[in-house]
Formats: sequence, C-alpha cells, structure tokens
Amino acid sequence: MTQASTHQATAAAMPLAPGAEAQINQYLTFVLNAETFAIGILSIKEIIEYSSLTDVPMMPPYVRGVINLRGAVVPVIDLAVRFGRVSAPVTKRTCIVIIEVMVNAERQVIGIVVDAVNEVLDIPAADVEPPPAFGTGIRTDFMLGMGKVHNKFVILLDVNHVLAFDELASLELPPAE
Repeated sequence: MTQASTHQATAAAMPLAPGAEAQINQYLTFVLNAETFAIGILSIKEIIEYSSLTDVPMMPPYVRGVINLRGAVVPVIDLAVRFGRVSAPVTKRTCIVIIEVMVNAERQVIGIVVDAVNEVLDIPAADVEPPPAFGTGIRTDFMLGMGKVHNKFVILLDVNHVLAFDELASLELPPAE
C-alpha cells in the first residue's frame, strides 16, 4: 500500500452522516499465520517494508525489537507471538504496520509485524458479530468482534486491548540518535 493510498484510506474512514441507517467502518485486513485479521483504519498510521530491527535485551519474547522511524524509537511487536503462536518466517510480503494506541492514557506509536497486508474493507456495523466465547485461539478481550466478509469471518482486533497491557507500559525506550 502506498503512502497516497494509505492517506486516501484514512481520509475515507468516516462513518455515514448522522441519521444514516447503518454505520460502515473501514478496516485494514492482514494475514497472520494463514488467518485473516483486521484493525480499524483510524488506528493505522502507515505501512512500511520489513527491515532489520534493533534487538533490545531483556524484552518480552513478543517484542521483536525497535526501529528508527523518522527519529523516533518505535517498538515492534510480533502479534503471532503475542497470541501464543509461532512467529512466521520473514518473506517479501512481510511488513510492519505502524499503529497508534492508548497506553495509560497516552498515545503510543507501535509497529506490528504481519505476514502480509491484504486490503482496506468496509464492514457495516450490522455485519459484525460479538466475539465467540471459544474457538478462535486468541483471548476474546483482544477482539472487537467477527466481521462477515465474503461469506467468511475476519477477526476484528481491539488494538488498545491487544497492545495496551502492563508490559507495554514499561517499554521505556531511549530516544533515537
């Protein structure tokens, strides 16, 4: 996804006018260990090519390292490991999705490693089911719900729950040089 298309997708990520019958939300879909997940487009800052990361000693296993993003140190989280799964090998399609989350009432920029980015989808609120009580392999508090897309379900992630945990708040990183 190019910077221009990311900007267009972000600009288009607005609900219908007040009084409209249904609200449509836009989600960036991506693949993680052959499963499709989605994050609300308003949390996405940009998508960058996967490049080498700087390892930081004594970080939890789901923290792959940090990157220098225009002078800012950005921690990069491996969502597969965060979900208790095996990390996928890096391929040509692997990328880092830069998102903004709330950690202890402060905005934090974080990168998440995904196997591949798919597309931005409009998912009407009427097509979102509550998270199932079991069977997804990830904690239900990590999910906003299950979006119905093309007769399949896409797991809609709640990034503020997935990434706003006590360990993230303690990721005190030095400023980039």
